[in-house]
Amino acid sequence: MNVLVINCGSSSLKYQLIDMKNEEVLAKGLVERIGIEGSRIKHTATGKDQVIIEDTIQDHRRGLELVLNALVDKEYGVIDSLEDIEAVGHRVVHGGEEFSDSVIIDDKVMEAIEACVELAPLHNPPNIIGIEACKELMPNVPMVAVFDTAFHQTIPAENYIYPLPYEYYEKYGIRKYGFHGTSHKYVTLKAAEMLGKSVEELNIITCHLGNGSSVCAIKGGKSVDTSMGFTPLEGLAMGTRCGDIDPAIIPFIMEKENLSFQEVNNLLNKKSGVLGISGLSSDFRDLEDAATNGDERAELALKVFCNRVKEYIGAYSAVLCNVDALVFTAGIGENSSTIREKICEGLECINIRLDIELNKVRGKEAIVSSEDSQVKVLVIPTNEELMIARDTVNLVRK
Repeated sequence: MNVLVINCGSSSLKYQLIDMKNEEVLAKGLVERIGIEGSRIKHTATGKDQVIIEDTIQDHRRGLELVLNALVDKEYGVIDSLEDIEAVGHRVVHGGEEFSDSVIIDDKVMEAIEACVELAPLHNPPNIIGIEACKELMPNVPMVAVFDTAFHQTIPAENYIYPLPYEYYEKYGIRKYGFHGTSHKYVTLKAAEMLGKSVEELNIITCHLGNGSSVCAIKGGKSVDTSMGFTPLEGLAMGTRCGDIDPAIIPFIMEKENLSFQEVNNLLNKKSGVLGISGLSSDFRDLEDAATNGDERAELALKVFCNRVKEYIGAYSAVLCNVDALVFTAGIGENSSTIREKICEGLECINIRLDIELNKVRGKEAIVSSEDSQVKVLVIPTNEELMIARDTVNLVRK
């Protein structure tokens, strides 16, 4: 079965076409600058050079049209006709409490996704646009929604309820939802495979570390707590997001700086994190280079980031009691041996010991803990697209 995986952002559309007989990526690409001058599609068929197609892409429907045209193109396409696409899997950021798993998309599902727009105003609208565009261009192809929040619906109430008046949860759904669920689920299953054990018998802490980052405590294959909350702003210090701060700071800054709600919201989401501390960049590669050259604020930003990750690892070790594995994934987790090393420094007290030589790995699966480490430390490149495709196949076949 050929599955097209779609991930729509506000002005972009990422895609992969995967042959699920052997889980082979046939083609992948990115439509960027949708609705903006200079829009284009970067398309790569496996085994061929990348093709850049420049066009006026006024909306997601036109972007998807170009994707489908590229997939069947005689020169750089990979299928004979659109009938070779047997299902479409859509990444949807927020499913609220409605969805604890992926689902076949129908009118009722669309209504529920639309109801979550106020919980994810930046993410769900483009997700909806992508689904609607696919339905219009491929009306007879089954479609599946895979939610970032679904994996975390197993978190118990004592871990997802905020200490606010309970009526706000009842009226507005204010609670911890968690994000990056598809990634946390994928690396959990892969870790069990690498360790040769059933996922049900393992306690795992997964660290999805990228420009957006989160840590998850997983017991027997189920999420029991995670660092992101009602929105992706809670938790770790990130590229541009502040993560956990004293909430009283917000009205204090608003008064002192005479900021509106929108301005302070922009400050917390887009001008804080390691960018805010360093004053230099949200890219951790830039910060590592600058710190090596003596930039004290870049070094401080990295220390804050690593320390926050370490704090969550310690907290989730207490939640799980007995930890079998610690997993690093996503852009930073997969590629930065330096940050992995800094995070693991001092964690010997909870039986985590890194092997410095084994840790010199980038972007590939590896066990990087020392032989005497009771907790196995793993590096696992995430593959959210494959996870979406797997869920899609399972639901469509049912």
